[in-house]
Parts: sequence; structure tokens; C-alpha cells
Amino acid sequence: MKYIFITGGVVSSLGKGLTSGALGALLEQRGLTTRIQKFDPYLNVDPGTMSPFQHGEVYVLDDGAETDLDLGHYERFTSGKLSRFNNLTSGQIYESVIRKERRGDYLGKTVQVIPHVTNEIKDRIHAAGEGVNVLITEIGGTIGDIEGLPFTEAMRQFASEVGKANVLFIHMTLLPSLRAAGELKTKPTQQSVAKLREIGIQPDILICRTEQPITEEIREKLSLFCSVPSEAVIEEMDVAHSIYELPHMLKKEGLDRLVTRFLGLDAPAPKLDEWEEVVHRLLNPKHKVRIGMVGKYMDLQDSYLSVNESLVHGGIRNDCEVEVIHLDAEDIERDGPEAHLPEP
Repeated sequence: MKYIFITGGVVSSLGKGLTSGALGALLEQRGLTTRIQKFDPYLNVDPGTMSPFQHGEVYVLDDGAETDLDLGHYERFTSGKLSRFNNLTSGQIYESVIRKERRGDYLGKTVQVIPHVTNEIKDRIHAAGEGVNVLITEIGGTIGDIEGLPFTEAMRQFASEVGKANVLFIHMTLLPSLRAAGELKTKPTQQSVAKLREIGIQPDILICRTEQPITEEIREKLSLFCSVPSEAVIEEMDVAHSIYELPHMLKKEGLDRLVTRFLGLDAPAPKLDEWEEVVHRLLNPKHKVRIGMVGKYMDLQDSYLSVNESLVHGGIRNDCEVEVIHLDAEDIERDGPEAHLPEP
């Protein structure tokens, strides 16, 4: 078994979920069986009671589990079957620990974050990885968040227990571009990696979200300050048209090659014929259709992410460009549909 942990720094919403899914797709194309799970540090037991304005959509799995929307990305990019055990929150952990304490499972011992909470997290990692070659675990939030400390501590312990040769740490950061300075700044990434090192984790690969191409000088600088090989400083810019171009981008940067080499995996180079077909159909549609979608939470694009993506998938399958018109349900109820439908 090989384990990959993906953490984030500097800011949230860097795209860890999409990157996890794209990496899983690349490893599957190399013939490896993969599974992806998400650890969320918030204290809610699951996102089912959270407002879409706060958290985006609730993604429902085949077993009825209400989970984080990133699990939708995992299922869209990979073929691994997901269940409620692939999304773990701090709320679930503490609920389980307290239930065990009330039953007397700890035999009167003082219940603490270490080892009781971290053991719960490590047990979930072991359970989720059964039967696959590679388990990818995404840690929600950013390094330094107080809620996330038990997860990062559990990761540190886990790597020590299973052997560093079987564990890979990927850290995603932001390289901001200051207009006044006219250059990308590496200091936030340096500080984020330093915070990770304080916990006892040295990242093996850096994935840098950026709006400008990374120069060789910046790669060398990050390599020097973060103790990461310059080839392991991966550039990840916004894709031109669709998130389904991301596996191609990461393959060009050599991410899957680095991962298989670092983990000692014997896997041939990926064949991305299926992804190339998907992207080709997406960028070269033969037809166009406009669909109106009525909802309550239209101000946040993540509120109906799975519905939007299913329409995109349907369009790809039928060589069709799908334009989705978002319509607020309250406006339709107040004014009638004719007032808000665009002209044909």
C-alpha cells in the first residue's frame, strides 16, 4: 500500500479536490487502483445541515452519505467506489471517541487528542486503503488551522509507522502576483512550508497555483528554501476551458512520473486517450443547447455543482455545448418565468 497526503497552505479554495481527482486519474491510467478520501476539520458531523452559502453543495453518495462536494470531483475523475467512509470530519471523530469513552472502552484512561483522536484518524486511513494500490487523502482547510492540527499530527505518526518509503506528502500553495512589484512572490509558500515543518512534515512535492508561468529562477528559489527538488515544484495555472484539461496539464509537469518514482511504483506511462477524447469533444461541439436551471442558492456557483457538471457531461457525450442559464426561484415565483427567460 502507498499513501499520498495532499495539504494546502496560504489560502483555501486552491483546488486540492480537483488536483486530487486529476492525480487519481493519471495513476489509474498507469494501471494502478486508486481511492480518494477527504478529511474535513470542521466540527459538523457531516455537511448535511450546512448552508450551501457556507459550504457549497452536499454531495450524496450511493450509500446515502451526505459528504463534501470534493467527493463529486473524485467520482468524476476516477472509477473508485466511494462510501461514507471516504469523508471524515472532526465531528465524526470526536463523536466516536466520546461514545467509546462513555462505554468504558478506554478502561478509565484520560482521553486525549494524542493518542485517542489521532488513532481514530489513522484507523480511517487504514480502512479506506484496503484493496487498492494507492490511497490519496486530501486534508481540508489550510496548514496552521487549529482544527486541522489533529489530522496533520496523525499524518506525521502514520508516516512513521508505515515507513516514509510508503508515504508521499504533496503541499499546494499560492504564488501571488503583486501588480506593483510585477512578479510572483514566494514568501507565502516559504512560510506555509515552514509551518508544515513545525508539525514534523517535510513536503516531497510542491504544487503552486499561479496566474503566471513559473520561471526556472523561482523553481530554484522554492527548491532551496523548501528543501524540495526543483523538478518537484509543479506549476498549476488555471486551465483554459475546462477542469477536465487538468490531468493533461499535470502530466506535462511530470507529476505522475514524480509520484510513481518517489513511491517506487512500477507503472507504465499513462495513456490519456479517453481524456483526450473528452477534451476534444468539449472544445469542438457540433451542437449547442441552452438550459434554464431554477434554484434557491444561485448566488454561489458551488451550490449546484453536480447538476452543472452532469449537464456538461451530457453535452460531452452528445458533442454538444451546454449553456446553463441560472434562474432564481424566488424571482420566478414573484414575476413569472417569462420575465426572466432569455430570448431564444
